[in-house]
Amino acid sequence: MLFATTCPVCGAAGAAPCARCAAQLKPAPDLPTPDGLDQLVAALSYTGVGRELVARLKYRNARAVLPALADAIAALVDPATVDVVTWAPTSAVRRRERGFDQARLLARAVARRLHRPCRSLLTREPGPAQTGRPRRDRMAGPSFSVARRPPRRVLVVDDVVTTGATMLAAARALTGAGARSVKGAAAARTPLKAAHGLSDAAGDG
Repeated sequence: MLFATTCPVCGAAGAAPCARCAAQLKPAPDLPTPDGLDQLVAALSYTGVGRELVARLKYRNARAVLPALADAIAALVDPATVDVVTWAPTSAVRRRERGFDQARLLARAVARRLHRPCRSLLTREPGPAQTGRPRRDRMAGPSFSVARRPPRRVLVVDDVVTTGATMLAAARALTGAGARSVKGAAAARTPLKAAHGLSDAAGDG
């Protein structure tokens, strides 16, 4: 059975996103990788149509955008440098409110494209969500724990990178548990007000 899809941005029938909206997408800003990560990449700039596209997945469960976002993320990652794909989990409160974890959805789709396993390695400890917090508060980052020894080379996927705090917190937890290399990949990256620096999974991270 075939299911009709519509563009989550403008509502036009067909591809998600449609050709008109896809033409308005901007690549992620080229910002430095924070110390503590081996690589940090993102597919889109979290502005305009790119912001709307990711927000529709995050807040409205618009899963029709997953293939396009996963293709774009996977194209930035060398699968030969990754043993396993995981995600920076959202808080338990957000997961209950929404009924899903957008980072998990993205990680599973990216893993399929990289032909690598996708495993739940990180547990988010209680604490405030990153979204909407001032940069100074964000930089403390969330806390993660790792229940089992991870593979040597881990790719952490999230929806949006803003200050780098969530990815860095995930990397600290994974390397502390035995990972040798941790890379981060996100669907979108905010154009940091400008050159102050890092980048974070602003998703809820």
